[in-house]
Amino acid sequence: MHAAGPKNPLHGITLQMMVTQLVEHYGWEMLGRMIPINCFNWQPSIKSSLVFLRRTPWAREKVEALYLDSLPDMQPKPEGDESSPVAPQPE
Repeated sequence: MHAAGPKNPLHGITLQMMVTQLVEHYGWEMLGRMIPINCFNWQPSIKSSLVFLRRTPWAREKVEALYLDSLPDMQPKPEGDESSPVAPQPE
């Protein structure tokens, strides 16, 4: 388990929020490749994944670690970000 408190990056983030954001970002297929557990690979759903992860500490730790590693990629880019692709303007 992780330490509680506002300095912990997981403070205030529920397991359901983590799984939902990871699925939205990677999709079930990629998530199942990154963390090879049946709840992500065989008839995946948020509900069944939460049941398994709440009962299986080692799997939950893997999900939490992936979530923390993926946070920078999942953050929305600011409007004026120079690194985002610019669509060509019609003439």
